Amino acid sequence: MINKTTQTIEMLKTAINVQGGVSPSPFTNWLHPLVKDVNYGSLTFEYVIRKEMTNPEGILHGGVVSGIMDDLMGATVFSMEKGRYVTVNLQVNYFAPAKVGDVIQARSILVKEGQKVISMECEIWLVESNKMIAKASSNLMRT
Repeated sequence: MINKTTQTIEMLKTAINVQGGVSPSPFTNWLHPLVKDVNYGSLTFEYVIRKEMTNPEGILHGGVVSGIMDDLMGATVFSMEKGRYVTVNLQVNYFAPAKVGDVIQARSILVKEGQKVISMECEIWLVESNKMIAKASSNLMRT
């Protein structure tokens, strides 16, 4: 854990265990996260899987999984207050399904903080069984 903070990180800390509505992003608010942990370079959010997040098979849609991860890694970089960054790549590996009603936890991890590129990773776990659903890596570039 990096011992730094920003105004955004301090604001997010006040939202720990507050459900949804913590973001200026409509997509984040649609995901309806529960903030669980906030640190410089790492955020942990929980999500309850809703029907509109699933595919026709009734399991969490892969696009929503990648969206959660991209969103959380972007929010993490945003919270570091380094300027405006955009995702330039996103590599996702899927390992297990989740279904309606399941609670998942996503955690972002800062890998490398460069001057123009920040490298991140993210993992999503099923809370009840402690089974990894997916893992992603991404690079975000300052614009």
